[in-house]
Amino acid sequence: MSTAHAETGTSPPRPAAPARPVRGTVRRGVRRGGRELHQMLTTPQDLCSNLVWLVGLLAPLHLLRDNDLAGTGMSVAGFLLPSMISMCVAFNGMLSLTQQLIVERQDGTLLRLKALPHGMPSYLIGKIVNVASTVLIACAVVVLTGVVMLPDVSLGDRGLWLGLAWVLPLGLLAVLPVGAILGSLIESPRNLGLVMVPLFGLASVSGIFFPSTQLPVWLQHVAEVFPLYWLGLAARAALLPDSAVSAEIGDSWRPWETVGVLGLWAVAGLLLAPVVLRRTARRESGSTMATRRERALKRPV
Repeated sequence: MSTAHAETGTSPPRPAAPARPVRGTVRRGVRRGGRELHQMLTTPQDLCSNLVWLVGLLAPLHLLRDNDLAGTGMSVAGFLLPSMISMCVAFNGMLSLTQQLIVERQDGTLLRLKALPHGMPSYLIGKIVNVASTVLIACAVVVLTGVVMLPDVSLGDRGLWLGLAWVLPLGLLAVLPVGAILGSLIESPRNLGLVMVPLFGLASVSGIFFPSTQLPVWLQHVAEVFPLYWLGLAARAALLPDSAVSAEIGDSWRPWETVGVLGLWAVAGLLLAPVVLRRTARRESGSTMATRRERALKRPV
């Protein structure tokens, strides 16, 4: 203690804590996500699994391209095209992130990251970058398939690209943190069905497979709580002709409501996901992994 502070009986001021290296954490996360994306694109097994999923998703477009959707003046394939984009974001995005987190908790990745400074935030950023890039590639394939198959979809349609340019990033921000939270809470890949079954049920009432106006009003309100409905609505606004709005709730595309609901989900998820992931990583230990492995070995094959 200096003489001046000794005389006054006060302690010298503590030096200010250094600012958190947010920029470095983001940079490491983006690099991690880029490496994982490169690995996926250059590994035949991973690439084939994504291509097979896409082929199965796009097959209905080819089969239903000549069928008309009653009362809407559009083809069934034209109505399903934006639904395919919504499914890419929800299933290939959120469920993929959930599955990856469950697997990497099992193999000890989270346990190793816990010992690194700012390991968990950079890990979460890397996962979001990787999964979001994969989803955007899948969405591009869906749109290009629609351009080839459907006469109403054109590469020169500026409204299409402007609509997708805002809804896809916002939609990913709304659903990917949910996938991170679910991946932090679900113990085993065997329990992934606990997410898939409700998600299919939610898709069935969110206007993904048929117009929401054909459902009871109370089910419409249930669907409006979740981001999947608004993702589908915004995708339809970008890809379908203006006359298709007659099949929507309130005969409107409701862009501001879409931004509001997806934005709320994005903010809540981005605030909550790192907290849940940190708590999950804190509970991980060598003994926890050993117990989990013993339980898995005792299960009948």
